Amino acid sequence: MPSTLRKIATAAAVLAVGSFAAGCGGGANGADSEQDLNLQPIAAQGPDPFTESTAESTATPTPAVPPGAGSGTPAPSLRSVRTVTGSTPGLYGGTQSVASCDVEKQIRFLGGDRTKTRAFADAAGIDPGSIPSFLRGLTPVVLRVDTRVTNHGFRDGSATSFQSVLQAGTAVLVDDHGAPRVRCACGNPLRPPSAHQGGWKDKGTPWPGYRGDRVIVVRPTTVVINTLIIVNVTNNTWIERKSGDDGRHDKRRPDIHIDPAKPPVPEPPSPPASPSTSLSPNTSPSPSPDCPTPTPTVTVTETPSSPPPSAPPSSPSPPSPQSPPASSPSGCPSATKTVTATPDTPAPSSSPPSPLVPPDTGAPSDLPSLPSDMPSGPESDPFGPSPESENV
Repeated sequence: MPSTLRKIATAAAVLAVGSFAAGCGGGANGADSEQDLNLQPIAAQGPDPFTESTAESTATPTPAVPPGAGSGTPAPSLRSVRTVTGSTPGLYGGTQSVASCDVEKQIRFLGGDRTKTRAFADAAGIDPGSIPSFLRGLTPVVLRVDTRVTNHGFRDGSATSFQSVLQAGTAVLVDDHGAPRVRCACGNPLRPPSAHQGGWKDKGTPWPGYRGDRVIVVRPTTVVINTLIIVNVTNNTWIERKSGDDGRHDKRRPDIHIDPAKPPVPEPPSPPASPSTSLSPNTSPSPSPDCPTPTPTVTVTETPSSPPPSAPPSSPSPPSPQSPPASSPSGCPSATKTVTATPDTPAPSSSPPSPLVPPDTGAPSDLPSLPSDMPSGPESDPFGPSPESENV
């Protein structure tokens, strides 16, 4: 009995430790769990900023959201990913001839701390020595749509990572593939958002007009972008800005007739491949719907009875079963089935049965069998000489 009590006590202790560990583990990490999504307004630095703000934009653009979009956040299960290509006109905005971020100030902030420089380079996926050239190659713009990204903070000498939504109007630096790479309000490196199959738990205070189902994800282009077509947020006109330029060489684009007030069009989702629509190498395509129903070939072992009453008096020669009718389209299947029928009794008929009559060819239909060893030559003709041979 004491041994049994010890076993029960040990099992209870193990369960208690497991329950405590689950409660202190920060929540479930499965596919159906909720993940924190940090909501970051335009000017808020957010948790663990890398540097002080380098944002220079003074104009706040009108968020490019579809008409009739209300406020509030839908349930996490109702959210869907809306992807927009980084080269889409109107995805970003700015002020003509004005940079939204001070790139040189950002370089100075990072250059004064080697530990922070290494952490920034690690989060951005670049070499620490290439940070100045990397930042100068980015284009300062502002977001026109609430955008989800992977954000990075700086804590305890290393980079942290968290998912966040940046409010439309946030000043960012984008690369030559159209992807946001730095948030200017905090100097944080940005990367594409991580995939998550479960729900999202908003962390922070939503801004007016925020809707979780209106958030977009920027898909970088596969080719290098030389210019960005952005919206001038001060007067809703179009601007062409070169990649890596601070706005000094901006060009007006009055030839673009797209309404700048409309949001960028998301990419349509790719439909999943259906097994029924994909053909394997050994699979034949379905026949045309215009193909007639093939008629099987019937082989009869003895003389059949008279045809049914609906058949015509004289039976025409049936078409060859190996070839389809002339009107059949190409690619139609042909019947190759052979059915052996041995009728025992004739089918009932209202008219007297009539035997099948072969076509009249002028020759007797019941020729005698010829012996196999019969001699050949004119003298051995069993039917005698023909009248023509007698006259020769």
